[in-house]
Amino acid sequence: MYYLAMILGLSLGFSLFLYHVSSNELDRGLRRPGYIVSNGLATNNIQANFEQLMQDRIDEAHANLIFNLFVFNLFILIVGGVVSFLLAQRTLQPVEKAIEAQSRFTADASHELRTPLTAMQTEIEVALRKRDLSAPQAKKLLQSNLEEVSKLRALSENLLKLARNGDQSLEKQSVSLEDISIEAMNHVVKAAQAKKISIENNVKPLAVNADKVALVEVFNVLLDNAIKYSPIGSEITLTSKQDGNNAMVSVKDRGQGISKEDLPHVFDRFYRSDQSRTKTKVEGYGLGLSIAQQLVQLHGGSISVVSTLGKGSTFSVNLPLAA
Repeated sequence: MYYLAMILGLSLGFSLFLYHVSSNELDRGLRRPGYIVSNGLATNNIQANFEQLMQDRIDEAHANLIFNLFVFNLFILIVGGVVSFLLAQRTLQPVEKAIEAQSRFTADASHELRTPLTAMQTEIEVALRKRDLSAPQAKKLLQSNLEEVSKLRALSENLLKLARNGDQSLEKQSVSLEDISIEAMNHVVKAAQAKKISIENNVKPLAVNADKVALVEVFNVLLDNAIKYSPIGSEITLTSKQDGNNAMVSVKDRGQGISKEDLPHVFDRFYRSDQSRTKTKVEGYGLGLSIAQQLVQLHGGSISVVSTLGKGSTFSVNLPLAA
């Protein structure tokens, strides 16, 4: 309605101005022959008839002008209504998407927070009902609750990262992708050793303009994800290449891969593949890849995945090279 009111306001204002100018010109142009008649070139009767004819023509011209302006404004009303609707729809589309994403995020976060809290509450209630609760049983209960608290802490930290990254201004500088990959590997070396997984690093010292801490977090997420979904004794490979003004780093595993149904959703918040299909239980909340994607986009880059079920996955990060 606001868009339509603005368009109609401009149209009516232009129409009034056009009517005023056109009316003056019509009056001036059509009355000019009457001046000649009144200077003795015709009799009074002829002059009166001629003036009446001129007046009729002026009235007819005014009526035609009003009709044409009415048709013009009606056309503007119809076209403006359609255009206004499309503009309003386009304007509100990002707002609707943001509200929808916020609602989905809140619902998913509430569900994930409720799960460990419910488990803790149930265990504590069962233990309190036991009159002869022994010290070993109490210790086991506390250990279980501590695990749930650790999960809640990890979830809270990831949620804070997602919220903070949305307003984060990165301190970018020229950094080497080789150094970034080595630092990220150091963060996951214990997890890799626990599953006897070897990591081959073939990343070249390409310079990109990036926030070092944020970029290490990206490759930490990708390596951690690869380790989780890789079988014992397998290999993970890091490679890099230059593509024009961009650098691409790929993290390839030989794990279970991702199904076609899950592939479009791997970067969605809280999304995890169906464990009945993967036959592998993996701890986590499905926030890591969302965080990685958000950080890469803040660097002006992109992240993608290619995967074949049963043969492994390759996550690729594209980043602009340093000038």
